[in-house]
Amino acid sequence: MSASGSSLSETCSLDSAYRRTIRCHGREFQEYSVENLIYPVPVDEDEADRLNRQHALFRRMFDNRLVFPPLEEPKRILDCGYGSGAWAIEAAETYPDAEIIGIDISPHLKPDETPGNLWCQFDDLNDPFNFRPGEFDLVHSRLVAPGINKNRWSGYLRDCFKVLKSDGWLQMVEIYFNVQSDNGTLTEDHGLRRWSKTYLEVFEDTKDLRAPTRLQALMERAGFVDVQSRMMPLPLNGWPRSSRDREIGNLNANIAKELINCLALWPFTERHGMSLEQYYVLIARARNEIDDLTLRPYFPL
Repeated sequence: MSASGSSLSETCSLDSAYRRTIRCHGREFQEYSVENLIYPVPVDEDEADRLNRQHALFRRMFDNRLVFPPLEEPKRILDCGYGSGAWAIEAAETYPDAEIIGIDISPHLKPDETPGNLWCQFDDLNDPFNFRPGEFDLVHSRLVAPGINKNRWSGYLRDCFKVLKSDGWLQMVEIYFNVQSDNGTLTEDHGLRRWSKTYLEVFEDTKDLRAPTRLQALMERAGFVDVQSRMMPLPLNGWPRSSRDREIGNLNANIAKELINCLALWPFTERHGMSLEQYYVLIARARNEIDDLTLRPYFPL
């Protein structure tokens, strides 16, 4: 297990228990994450490819900004939930003089080749941080809501605050997986709405998937100041009138089709009790609706 310690030398080998995988309906999952209800999402090559394309989508959404706050010459950056390493690798290349530490529950998606100033380590974000106070100039946290336990949010934000320097920054990006339609044509009977409601309900006892709507309040409660937040619609297809948003929607269409499958495959069938046939019927309906420009659905970001 690689400890997120106060120096890069304070690491030890990763226990084989965290490397073991199980196969569920044709996809590979980290056994440890599934058994402990941490982040039961596939850890195979298809998921790594989706995460890389999702990173490119976010870069387009954010007008090619990798880092939002005014960060000039950072010395140390912490990336919480590095996934496929796409953001961390780009940060390491953008700031070659900085040390980038990426932590994630799963080591399976870590790329084989990374910049020399990037270190990817195993860690569970539900556990208290072991980094020294005031160690980082920037903490980056993206799409960790499905993996954070509902009683951990306050502690997670306090840990982020604690490990930052006095002039450090926390950058968070989350998706609130509540599929809505801006023209009212997406009803409760549609597959996308059924998927959305089921996904929010299936982890209701362990996760707070509505936390992304309260990030500003959570950050301020943890001690952060000068907090700015913005809710952005994430189009699922090419319905927007503006060329920029239409481009984003077209980029997101295939990613969204994969996303609704990878997030829900294990929870819906193994935890919610949905038969595999029922599951694939629902996913097929939702995917067809993503292609339906008249429904104009979106994920609030």
